[in-house]
Order: sequence, then C-alpha cells, then structure tokens
Amino acid sequence: MAASTFVATGGWLSPPQVFAKAQGIVDMIRDAAAKAPVKVHKARAGVSILEGSGGNIAVLTGGDGKVLIDGGITASRLRLLEALAGLGKQPVRHLINTHWHFDHTDGNEWLNAEGAAILAHENTKAHLMTVQKVEDWNFEFPRPPLAAVPSETVGDEMSLELNKSTLMLKHHPNAHTDGDISVAFGEADIVHTGDLYWNGIYPFIDYSTGGGIDGKIKAVEEILSRVGDKTVVIPGHGQPLSNKSELSDYRTMLVDIRGNVAKLKSEGKPVDAVIAAKPTAAFDAKWGQFVISPDFFARLVYHGV
Repeated sequence: MAASTFVATGGWLSPPQVFAKAQGIVDMIRDAAAKAPVKVHKARAGVSILEGSGGNIAVLTGGDGKVLIDGGITASRLRLLEALAGLGKQPVRHLINTHWHFDHTDGNEWLNAEGAAILAHENTKAHLMTVQKVEDWNFEFPRPPLAAVPSETVGDEMSLELNKSTLMLKHHPNAHTDGDISVAFGEADIVHTGDLYWNGIYPFIDYSTGGGIDGKIKAVEEILSRVGDKTVVIPGHGQPLSNKSELSDYRTMLVDIRGNVAKLKSEGKPVDAVIAAKPTAAFDAKWGQFVISPDFFARLVYHGV
C-alpha cells in the first residue's frame, strides 16, 4: 500500500501532507494495482491466496463455484481473472467481504457482474450504502453502485457449507473497523483474518468507522484461541501465508505498544510528547518498515487508550 509515498517522503507525514505530495494515496494504490502482478499462493484443500490487488484474497475452488474472501481493487481485474482461470474453470459464485475498505471491496461491482453473491457483516453493508470519510486518510469515499453492496449479511456468527467445506464467519466488533469478520475454512484448517492482522507491518486502525486498538487486540486473541500450530493464517496485508506463532508475535506487539502509550498518556503527556518518547522503539525494526510508520502507529494507539 503506497510504499512509494513512504519512500519519497522519508516517513509517514500527516494525511494532508501525504495527499499534497502523492496526489491521493487511494489513487496511487489503484494505479499500483493496475500494474502489479497477481501472485498465486497454493495453500491446501482447494484454498489459494491471490496477492497483489489490495488486500490478500483467499479463493476456495470446488463444485459450488469459486468462493472469494475479499474482492481486491478493480484496476487489477484482468490479472485477477487470469489468476482465477488458472485455478479452474468454475465461475465465481460467492464473495465475502472481511470489511468495507476499498482495497478489499473495490472489486465488488465487477465480481457481482461475474455472478458472485456478496456477503458481509451488516455494518460493512451499511458503510457501503453511503458516503464514508476516513479521517486519518483525509479521504471521502463516494457511495458505490448498488451492485457493489452486499446482498446478504452476517451478524455475530454464521456457518456456510460450500465446496465440501465448512466456512465459519465470526464478527470482531470495534477492531480494524466496526464490521470486521474472520473466515475460517474448517476442513482445511485455514483462517483469513482480513485486516485484523497485518503480517510484519504496523496496522491501520480506522477510528472513523468504529475501529479501536482494544477491539483489535481482543479480535487477535479470539482468533489465536481458535487456531492450532498447523493452522494456515492469512493476513489482510503482508506475506500471505502465516501461522499461529507469527500471529502471536503480532498480538505481543499490539499489547506492549498499547501499554507503553497508555502509561505515557496516563501521566498527562499530550500526543506529540508520547510520540517523541518512542513507545514503539522495541518493535520498529521488524514492524515499522512500511507505510504505517512508528510515529503514525503511536498516534493511532494514543487515540484509542
């Protein structure tokens, strides 16, 4: 996501500065998706991951047609179609959105036209039915066409039987957004976390649409309680094939940084002083090398404690 903005500016600037220099991070991400290759990672039991179109996309292939977890970015449509064709001749019949953000739902409209019924949490549907502004991106997303809006919704939990596989959908409230769901493939022992988990990268938290650091930590802990040492964990961003150990490291990072920031805030320090104290320092070498810089992540955590 917009790595060139990070490199060109030497770090994460405030959203207005980023937009002034990059002429819109959203447009940049869409442009990058139009050029980036889509890499196919085979997992097991008919599940593959497509990397290169926004968030990581899981595909379950079988007699009921292809089931996609997240729809990527429309600009990479042709590359996605080529990758999907390489997984078999089955049409796309189902699309599950893990949350509403454009890098996971921008492809909804064209995938619906391909024949996919779209399912998401009821809050995700609500966000996709109106204009949404992400304050920390300083960007307003217009209401998408009706064809891009989920026709089916899930509340707290839902079980689906597709392609001889049991899919368990679980809502994790007030985490990355207020509409995040994880999707577990029972027989394959695979779970797609959406943007609840960013592998090796500081994550974004969207407070504009109900996200929060405490909800994100709780969501990760819930997922950890449901996975085993052999479970394949698919993150929303980062290297697409992960595991329980790496997810546990991510949880440790979130908890420790939250504790550091909360302590400084409880001492009455304003956000700039907290950032200057480098509460993320122990984790920066591993987690702070991409778009969400240590300073920006500290600011996001400060807002939620």
